[in-house]
Amino acid sequence: MAMLASMTHPLSRHITELKRRLLIIGATIMAAFALAFTYSSSLIEWFKRPFADDLIFYGPAEALFASIKISFLAGIILSFPVILNQCWKLIRPALLQQEQRWAMPLFLLASGFFVLGLGFCNLIILPLVIDFFVTFGMERALTPELAVGTYVDFNVRFLLAFGFAFELPLALTLLARIGVVTTAWLVRYRKHAALVALILSALITPDATLFTLLLMAVPLMVLYEIGIVGTKLFGRNEKE
Repeated sequence: MAMLASMTHPLSRHITELKRRLLIIGATIMAAFALAFTYSSSLIEWFKRPFADDLIFYGPAEALFASIKISFLAGIILSFPVILNQCWKLIRPALLQQEQRWAMPLFLLASGFFVLGLGFCNLIILPLVIDFFVTFGMERALTPELAVGTYVDFNVRFLLAFGFAFELPLALTLLARIGVVTTAWLVRYRKHAALVALILSALITPDATLFTLLLMAVPLMVLYEIGIVGTKLFGRNEKE
């Protein structure tokens, strides 16, 4: 009984600590969401830059839900420093001294890649995609009237897809560092990776046309190649 109690006590302490960290993260996200919601009109205006005309809404609550979605995404991005800090405090006691030195830089690097993916998508990919679809319709004598709910959903899905896709080089480098994959293995299965990139692009992109599929798949292939370079530079070598 004493042994069982000694085992459950650390477990209950860890669960309590996890709950506390999650509550802090949740409260921070909600506060950031409330702040972002006050600027939701400006956020939607920023989103609609590639589309020259005004957005419309069909249902009574469509504009509200679109504002909530875009504000929630902004709230998560604004909360990233707190989320990283709380995750770091949660796992730090379980790390060795040597591991603690590189854990936080990895967190920051992962955040940087995610934000880089968001920026790349927002500034380069989304304008190309929206211009392609709008021009395609106008060339067929159709008048573009985009609903704000559909437009925001389209943008947010693209943004999240590219944000997580930009984590690929870091993920491959870490897998190589711990010995799960090697540079030679990644090179050998390069063609298979290209096929997987095409399949994932078809599943992730909101409208799986050939144009949007390539806009997602080509960056994934480039990121895969960057990951190969990362494994060469930082992967585990034979001596290690």
